[in-house]
Amino acid sequence: MNLRRDVFQAIADPTRRAILLLVAAQSMTAGAIASNFETARPTVSKHLQILIECELLNQEQNGREIYYHFNAKKMKEIDEFIEPFRKMWDERFNKLESLMKKYKK
Repeated sequence: MNLRRDVFQAIADPTRRAILLLVAAQSMTAGAIASNFETARPTVSKHLQILIECELLNQEQNGREIYYHFNAKKMKEIDEFIEPFRKMWDERFNKLESLMKKYKK
């Protein structure tokens, strides 16, 4: 059975968001990533697998090591999806701010 993971469920987890922040700065091995967390390495490996399935991370074998790379293109797709909502809320907050200023006078 091929399970399709949802990218928003993947980034909802704080550990996976922390992994993305680490790997966004530089490519890292699973061991290097796991050393930043107080959880078991298999737990970090499961998080990495979910991020790979969602295409938020890519992996590249270099000798015996596997390096994980941040996939900025996929993150851009997420940003493009969220942008209309950001604009909508900005407009609503600006209208609310205008109303508040009127009532203060």
